[in-house]
Amino acid sequence: MAYKSSQTYINLPVKDINRTKDFFGSIGFEFNPQFSDENSACLVINDNTFVQLLKESYFQTFINKPIANVASGAAGIIALSADSRDHVNELVDKALAAGGKQSKEPADHGFMYVRSFEDLDGHLWEFAYFDASAYTQS
Repeated sequence: MAYKSSQTYINLPVKDINRTKDFFGSIGFEFNPQFSDENSACLVINDNTFVQLLKESYFQTFINKPIANVASGAAGIIALSADSRDHVNELVDKALAAGGKQSKEPADHGFMYVRSFEDLDGHLWEFAYFDASAYTQS
């Protein structure tokens, strides 16, 4: 039987917890106060998926190597779904208005529309709308 996790926690280092909470709150995300304090903020993606945003000094206590410099390189992309193309635009426009940076031009593949941005710490995020009815396999 294949392994399937009942919950997903993604941990990311951040420089300033309060600025980070303001940034993601302005996009429309909520935080779980039970797992948030002066060192961390638990960003709720859905009922089973969370991004634990950890102050860099606290994040460092969980790892045995340096924190990646995402200002000059990518460590990964967090890709999330949106309900429509307009929803993708709304979410990314909010991120940009809150201080995020567009990381690449929007991509329209017909069946899938994607926009990307960097958060305040340089982590890469994408919102995508996938229209399964327009997808055709080649």
